[in-house]
Amino acid sequence: MDYGIEGTVALVTASSSGLGKGSAMALAREGVHVVVNGRDREKLAHAVADIESVAKGDVIGRPGDITDPDDLTALVDDTVEEFGRLDHLVTSAGGPPRHSFFELTDEHWYDNFDMLVMSVVRLVREAAPYLRRDGGGSIVNITSLVVKEASPSNPLSSSIRMATMGLEKCLSYQLAPEVRVNAVLPGLFDTPRRNDPGSARVEPSDVPAGRLGEAIELGEVVAFLCSEAAGYLTGASIPVDGGALESTL
Repeated sequence: MDYGIEGTVALVTASSSGLGKGSAMALAREGVHVVVNGRDREKLAHAVADIESVAKGDVIGRPGDITDPDDLTALVDDTVEEFGRLDHLVTSAGGPPRHSFFELTDEHWYDNFDMLVMSVVRLVREAAPYLRRDGGGSIVNITSLVVKEASPSNPLSSSIRMATMGLEKCLSYQLAPEVRVNAVLPGLFDTPRRNDPGSARVEPSDVPAGRLGEAIELGEVVAFLCSEAAGYLTGASIPVDGGALESTL
């Protein structure tokens, strides 16, 4: 599908696997020059090779930890140094551990707030001047359905991710009209995280669509949100869940 974003530049964090990788791949197929990020250099190299196999633009890998402010500054700086611009920022991160409330320590809360919220705060702070240039850009935050329907078994994710929604809405006003800011709320996807010991064991039959999503399907929504086809869409939070969300709001 041609979204008209060929030749633009995107930085996608935590994109060496899972939904971040699916988003980077969808953008690369549209001819976007993509910077792929991850902490594990070997996994990052494999992801870059996979994405290059379908890319119409350039794909480069940049290692970095999204909880490290210096790494985030370097990610943005390296992107602009490599391509001379930055048009799209896609913020992705790992998921918090699934523990009951009374198993959680203060360290759990602070570490995951740093990963899920402060990484976005710091990235936007660094990227905003570039996103506002060259006709404006876009920010897409990959978060979770728990911002619409809390998961009682995962208080960390259900609580902390709400902060990104408040931030998204504020940014959609403060960066307008040059930069559009939206979020995607993934449901159940067939990603490596599904096999983690702490992940919920939900079967495809529990999803109205009758299957789990593929990471590239979320990526296609991200690519749409980065395009001018979504030019009148900002401040939105879009479920991509095969119909799993029961809430009408």
